Amino acid sequence: MSPGQTFLCNIAAVNLRKGIVASSLLAAILCVFPVHAIVYRHDTGYSGFVARDSDYPAVFPLYTQKNGFKICAATLINRWWAITAAHCAEQTPLASSLHSGDRFEVTIAGQVFQVDRLVLHPSWPVNPGSRFDASQVDLALIRLDSPVDSVDPLSLYEAGDELGQVFTFLGWGYSGTGRTGLSLNDGRLRFARNKVTEALEQLRFVFDAPDGPDSLAVAYEGVPGLGDSGGPALVRHNDTWRIAGVAVGELEQASGGVTGLYGATIVYERVSRNLEWIRQVIAADA
Repeated sequence: MSPGQTFLCNIAAVNLRKGIVASSLLAAILCVFPVHAIVYRHDTGYSGFVARDSDYPAVFPLYTQKNGFKICAATLINRWWAITAAHCAEQTPLASSLHSGDRFEVTIAGQVFQVDRLVLHPSWPVNPGSRFDASQVDLALIRLDSPVDSVDPLSLYEAGDELGQVFTFLGWGYSGTGRTGLSLNDGRLRFARNKVTEALEQLRFVFDAPDGPDSLAVAYEGVPGLGDSGGPALVRHNDTWRIAGVAVGELEQASGGVTGLYGATIVYERVSRNLEWIRQVIAADA
């Protein structure tokens, strides 16, 4: 793991479909591993998932280390505002920089901007600790010190019909295949696609292997891997990209396992469930 990454675990008995706490005999350890870059199906090839940054100018790394390693991502949704995962404020120097009055800069389409405000979702605790709770909303909005005029922000996906739709993921950094898990980091932007298998408080996706008679894998099937939380789940609507989800992490039944393998379940915060909060924050700043 890269510096600052943590496991968010919920030791509880959970019925993932109904959200019902079961008896202690069915208790399981559910962990969400922060995500980074793209892990893709093994039969498509390394180059097939490489994307161009210029095709997605509204999506940008939240923090880049001196060695070039990128931690977390964000998406421009307004000339002044971008959305990311709340836990990225602690995974990067964002929260500490703003608290101490230091500069925190991001680069969007080749231009440098300073972040001057961070707004965490009211359902995200100040000290979330090690426990993952599906009722907590892992979202944050960041405001820039000046408007971005050279990039069109992405619109929010408002419909509640995400179930069964195929979304596009983006990420930088570590990647690999569903057979190996994370295996390399060349700093290139990658994409993958996956179908929503559950749309409740969050969106969930399963990394299906392409081989086998019952495979549900889609073309360019993949999931984000370790470290790049906050990245978007995008959907095409009226020939434009819209953001429908924000990457939270990978669910694991036990800690310490290899991430990014076939069968993994990925969690994204559901934008359509949080439209009111997003709009209220932006409107209050107008």
